[in-house]
Amino acid sequence: MHITQDWKKIRTHFNKSFSSNFHISVASVDTENNPTVTPIGSLFLNDNQTGFYFEKFPKKLPQHAKKNKNVCLLGVNSSRFFWLGALFKEKFSDYPAIKLYGKLGERRLATDQETKRLNRRMRMTKGLKGNTYLWGKMEYVRDINFTKAEKINLGKMTAGL
Repeated sequence: MHITQDWKKIRTHFNKSFSSNFHISVASVDTENNPTVTPIGSLFLNDNQTGFYFEKFPKKLPQHAKKNKNVCLLGVNSSRFFWLGALFKEKFSDYPAIKLYGKLGERRLATDQETKRLNRRMRMTKGLKGNTYLWGKMEYVRDINFTKAEKINLGKMTAGL
């Protein structure tokens, strides 16, 4: 995959992944060089190979970024219909999973536009107690600059993608 040429497909895929999982997995390296994974439920990809996530709950990821800003994000489309269709046809119609590699930026205050994007995404759960707890009062974001994209290879089932 080419990070620039395929960016629109990548963004579409990560939106589908979030819709089926409500999170994206972010891999980082801790201060002892151990790999670790953090689920992020508020990742947004911009038009220019960048993105951001709201940093309310992650505590270790910001600590890891002090020593090593490199991250790898995994977005998996876990829709049952998507997977059952692929299993029936023995071929995926679209990417089942994509990895994005990048570097974390500094923590900063969220803009009004970023907060509106979050509220728009979470509007279906508005009014539920968990919505207010998880996505209420989101003030800070952390930018990510992406450098590389990689589709997950599942043999002949993804060969045509």
